[in-house]
Parts: sequence; C-alpha cells; structure tokens
Amino acid sequence: MGNGVQEQRASLTQGEVQPLASSSQSEGLKHTRSVINSLFSGALAGAVAKTAVAPLDRTKIIFQVSSARFSAKEAYRLIYRTYLKNGFLSLWRGNSATMVRVIPYAAIQFCAHEQYKRLLGSYYGFQGKVLPPLPRLLAGSMAGTTAAMLTYPLDMVRARMAVTPKEMYSNILHVFVRISREEGLKTLFRGFTPTMLGVIPYAGLSFFTYETLKKSHAERSGRPQPYSYERLAFGACAGLIGQSASYPLDVVRRRMQTAGVTGHTYGTILGTMKEIVSEEGLVRGLYKGLSMNWVKGPIAVGISFTTFDLTQILLRKLHQMGYTGR
Repeated sequence: MGNGVQEQRASLTQGEVQPLASSSQSEGLKHTRSVINSLFSGALAGAVAKTAVAPLDRTKIIFQVSSARFSAKEAYRLIYRTYLKNGFLSLWRGNSATMVRVIPYAAIQFCAHEQYKRLLGSYYGFQGKVLPPLPRLLAGSMAGTTAAMLTYPLDMVRARMAVTPKEMYSNILHVFVRISREEGLKTLFRGFTPTMLGVIPYAGLSFFTYETLKKSHAERSGRPQPYSYERLAFGACAGLIGQSASYPLDVVRRRMQTAGVTGHTYGTILGTMKEIVSEEGLVRGLYKGLSMNWVKGPIAVGISFTTFDLTQILLRKLHQMGYTGR
C-alpha cells in the first residue's frame, strides 16, 4: 500500500512538472522566433530603404566632405554630371558597401529595439504595452547605439567608397586592406565618437516619434494598426526629427571618416567643428546638405519603419496559418 501511494505521488509530481517544462519550452521557442523575425524584418527594412535613396545619400556625403557650397541646384548638377560621365548605375556607387553595412545594422537595431522594449516593459510594468515616454526614448537610443557599435567599420568603408573614384577602391575588401596598410587599423574607427554621440538622439528620437505617433493614432482612431500610408507618414516625421537633431555630428563623422582621401587632418570632434565653422560658416558648414536630408531622410525612415512593421505582420500571419494548418 505504501508503494502504491509513493507511485501515485511520483506520477502526480511528474504530471505537474511536465506542463511547466512544456510551457517554458514553448515560451523559449516563441521568444526565439520573435528574435529571428525581428532580425529578418529589420534587415529587409534597411535594405529596401537605403537602396531607394542611395543616389541622394551618395550626393549628400560628397557635399558633406567637401568645402563646395551646397544648394539644390548644385546637387542636381552633380547627380546629372555623374549620370552623364559614368552611367545610371554609378549613382548607386558604394551601395554594395551600404548593403553590407545596413543589413546587419538595421537587423540589429530593430531586433535590439524589440528586446529593449521587452526588458524595459518588464522592468516598468508595461509588458506588452506601449512604454512611457522616457523608457520609449531610452529603448530607441540603446538600440541605435548597439547597432552602430557592432557595425561601425562598415560605415567607414561605405563613406570612403562614396567619395572616391572606382579606380581607387575596387571593392569592399580592397577598402579594408588598403586603409589597414596605408593608414593603420585605427583608421577604421575614425569618427567613432561623433557617430555614437549622434546616434543617441537620432535613433532615440526616431523610434520615440514613430512609436508615439502610432500610440496617439490608435487612441484617436480606435484602430490598433494604422494603414500603410499612415505608417509612411509617421516614419517620415520620425526621420525628419531624428536626423535634424543629430545632423552636425553626422557632418563631423563624415569629415573624419574621409580625412585620409580629402587631404584634411581632422582629429577631434571639437577641432573638426571649429575648422568647418571657420572655413565654411556655422549653417553652411555644419548643416550642409540638411535640406537634401529633409527629402532623403523622411523617405528612407518612412520606408524602413513601414517595411519592418508590415514584414512582422506578414510573418506572424504566415506562422498562424502554418500552425492552424497542422
């Protein structure tokens, strides 16, 4: 009889443990799937957005790293001359390097943002809900910083390829090899500090603005999900605010990244700023190309956020269909 009771207890104990283990395993699989979906959606979002605005991005970088005066007319002339001299595809010069950088960058940034939202939501007691303003801003800044730190040398390479002729650097690997040999490995991280300082307000304000507009829209319209064109508009506003806030540091990092091929010796952030202001003026120097960024930035960020959201929704639907199909 004692053995029977012990067996019954053992079976009850096993019966109680199994559902807990199963629940924990299911939760782990769900989290893993969420991370993979975020990485894929982010990678696609970054690739689509950057390819769409690559000619404008390249033109902006060329003006940022030179002392030539910027205007919409001069930007158009530069694009047109490049097209006549080197052909239509030359407008996307450096885009392969951009893809090598932006795909992991966007994947990490969007995935990190989802994870930081989850962690901060759990900490502040807002799990599964829109975060309060400060944690919302913090999640975006942390996501941008994480992505920028892990992919920085690729950004350096992309800037070099954008401002140099094809004969100088034949491909991405050639840029790495030549910079390492001629300028040293430390050069691959030149401009790292202004990049980090710039990405904090840029990513923070971009994600904050987009999430805030979506939250406000849901409260006012009663619809939990905005339409695609509304997402584009929210993303455009996010890009406009984020990039305007961090633009001078973007100019500084580009100057420092391309110093080896432009003949300048930019060494520090303040020194670079002083030289730009003394030679070109405050607005015409540190805000050079900003008007083009007001065209390019909102388009790119709008496409990026919209692509990410719609891809996430599609992947969830595909998973549900596959699950119910079983």
